[in-house]
Amino acid sequence: MKFRVDRDVLAEAVTWTARTLPARPPAPVLAGVLIQSGDDGSVGLSSFDYEVSARSHVPAEIIEPGSILVSGKLLADISRALPNKPVEITTEGSKATVVCGASRFTLLTMPVEEYPNLPDMPEIVGSIDGEELTHAVAQVTVAASKDDTLPLLTAVRIEVEDDKLTMLATDRYRLALRELPWKPVSA
Repeated sequence: MKFRVDRDVLAEAVTWTARTLPARPPAPVLAGVLIQSGDDGSVGLSSFDYEVSARSHVPAEIIEPGSILVSGKLLADISRALPNKPVEITTEGSKATVVCGASRFTLLTMPVEEYPNLPDMPEIVGSIDGEELTHAVAQVTVAASKDDTLPLLTAVRIEVEDDKLTMLATDRYRLALRELPWKPVSA
């Protein structure tokens, strides 16, 4: 595998994808970010721990398509420290080389075949303003319980009805409710 990508684009995608990686993964491969390049002119980055998955796609110059699995936290640290020049990532055997200007890093790869299959993305059923959703989640999660002995109360209940999305959280003493406009996709 060999591809070239802009440093800022790579750093943002790797950082975003790696933020969902578990601190103590049950299997070493779950600490990795799966990087896949094809002939479509983009590179896909994925992380998955059987509960949470993250995917991002960035435009890149694909020289040789392929897949690798590398340590996500390490790649995120490296990509943020690179100079503002194009980044070239190549693989040779069980090593991946990251070259950017005068900087050169070698990472050990993990076996891609041991990485679990990511779940398929669900169909889009509607849309909501991202900023408004972020603000609403921040308002409602304040009332969610921090006590793991009652896991049901650590969650936020979301109900979608017609053109309204309702979020509700409680810890038995406080209750937070927020309603938002929802734009369902026409069937």
